[in-house]
Amino acid sequence: MSFWRTILPPMAAPLTAGRAHTAAELAHVLRIERPHPNLMGYYALGSLLAGPFFFIPLVPLYFRYHTMRYRFDADGVKMSWGILFRREVSLTYARVQDIHLTSNLVERWLGLAEVKLSTASGSASAEMTIEGLREFELVRDFLYAKMRGGHDKPAAPRAATPRAEVDGLEVVTAALRQVSEDLRAVRAILERGKDDGRGE
Repeated sequence: MSFWRTILPPMAAPLTAGRAHTAAELAHVLRIERPHPNLMGYYALGSLLAGPFFFIPLVPLYFRYHTMRYRFDADGVKMSWGILFRREVSLTYARVQDIHLTSNLVERWLGLAEVKLSTASGSASAEMTIEGLREFELVRDFLYAKMRGGHDKPAAPRAATPRAEVDGLEVVTAALRQVSEDLRAVRAILERGKDDGRGE
């Protein structure tokens, strides 16, 4: 009985939807490096669907779980897994276009969800799927904050214009204003001359 309790613990209450997270909570995301242990239980339950051959899918899933690593840093998020065939996916926050949370019935029961990240590459599937998370809403909000920071980066401050250039621009602007006023005066004189010619 204790075996099943470790594999199938009671469902944890997910984080409240829409709650504003503090800076300390969002900073906690930077410390997430591994999936939650409930993910191994989810893999074991999924393997049972293979019946007497359950160990065939379970072995690769076991190694996937034990080698899966996440890294959230200032530039982006990285995910890696695998022993013989090591795979690594890396996304900068600026490239992320969409974030989706998905959770089937069993995952909800285990208190887990997947965070799927899509880019503008045009691929139908997500570019990265971060699975085995219990802090999925916190991770989603962290990624949204980083996305907005990546897409709305302030423009680099303009270099200070040398004083000589500023003086030169002021001189040119003043000269153009004077030319404009002179042209208006010439136009007014020409129009007055036309009106006088018509009056005669």
